[in-house]
Parts: sequence; C-alpha cells; structure tokens
Amino acid sequence: MATIATICYAHPVEFVAIRIPMKTILAYLFFIGECLLFFSISNFELCISPWLIIFAQPKPTMQPRIILDSKKLNLTITRLCHQLIEQHKDFTEAAIVGVQPRGVFLANRIFQKLTEILKKKDILYGKLDITFYRDDFRLKGKPMIADETDIAFSLEGKNIILVDDVLYTGRTIRSALDAILDYGRPADVELLVLIDRRLQRHLPIQAKYVGNVIDSITSEKVKVQWKETDGVDKVCMIEDKDE
Repeated sequence: MATIATICYAHPVEFVAIRIPMKTILAYLFFIGECLLFFSISNFELCISPWLIIFAQPKPTMQPRIILDSKKLNLTITRLCHQLIEQHKDFTEAAIVGVQPRGVFLANRIFQKLTEILKKKDILYGKLDITFYRDDFRLKGKPMIADETDIAFSLEGKNIILVDDVLYTGRTIRSALDAILDYGRPADVELLVLIDRRLQRHLPIQAKYVGNVIDSITSEKVKVQWKETDGVDKVCMIEDKDE
C-alpha cells in the first residue's frame, strides 16, 4: 500500500516527478534543499510509492524584457507615420480613429506626428469606445466602465485608420469594427498597431501597419507604457500573473 505524506514548501512551486528506488527515498527526503521546512498533512502533496517520489522545487520568475525603449518607440511612430503618408497622401479622404482606452495614447502620438510632418491641422481624428460591443460584455463579473467616444464627423465613405496599441486575440478590433458602423459606412478600414502578438489570434484579423511583431506565449504579457500616464515611454514583456 502506498504511503501518502505532504510537504510544506517555502516558495512558489511546481511539481516534478522522478523515479528512484525505495532504499534511497529517505535520503532524498532530507536532501530536497534549503527551502524544505517540515512535513505536514495539509499543504503541498508529496506522494511516495516504491518507485515514485514527487517533490517541489522553486519556480523561476520571469524578468521583464524591454522590447522598445523611448528612443526606439519614437522612431517606430515616425516610421508608421511615413507609411501612412505614403498610402494616404495629405489625408483628405482619410481619418484616424483611436480605440479606447490604450489605443488612444498611440493615436494621439500618430496624429501629432502627422500634423508636424504634413503641416496640417485639419486631419480628422476621433476616439472610439467599444465597451458595449465587446463579445464578453455580459460575461464580466463586475460592471464595465465605458470610456469617451469622440467622433465629431461622419465616417461615411472615408478611409479609416483604426489605431490600437497591441493586437492580441483580435476580439477588441472585431468590436471596434462593429462600433464604427454606427458612425457611417467607411470606404475602407485599415488597422495600425504598435505591437502584433501574432501567435495568439482568435479571429482572422491582421494589421496593415505594424510597429513591432513579437512571438510570445500565453503566460507572457506586453505592457505598453506612456509618458502621459506612466512617466516613461516604453514597451516591455512581463509575466502575466493571471495565467
């Protein structure tokens, strides 16, 4: 009959299985490491059989990785603006629409840089809230707070540049496409994003203008920081605590 015991471990853990002879189990139990404190019968499970012992070891912590610093981020925005100018010339038939909340910070920078380059102050620019168009609106456990929608012009027949900071599953952009139709039927809709996480798409949505493409796993999260709210312009990869 297998002997069942448990072990209390001092640090975040993951479980690893190895096979050892019964005669060496006792030696392993007293040589697990400095984090092994004591045996109990309540916390992390340690199952012992004649050929199997499961014990705990420290889980490595992911260190933040910088994707774009302030200088590279500004250069990326400038490049994106020149790509837009190449396609839309003087923006007579085009309009920029930033997706609330985080896409608006990038859209503000794009609008300001285009105004500076083209020496034009009449480029159409709006902000779009998608709260009530989200496919998970009724699934959230707590009420969702809507942001401001500020589109003081018709989108009918316009070439729309939809702007967001990170393209991940594509669900946010799907919601934005639904919301846009309330303000007219555009001639064309293009997507501009700062970061494209191309491996996690849930919907067939692709950006036309991309600042940086990264490959990441679900346990990683892209954090975009702006000087207006975070005191620094930076994009980094961090561990997603929710995963």
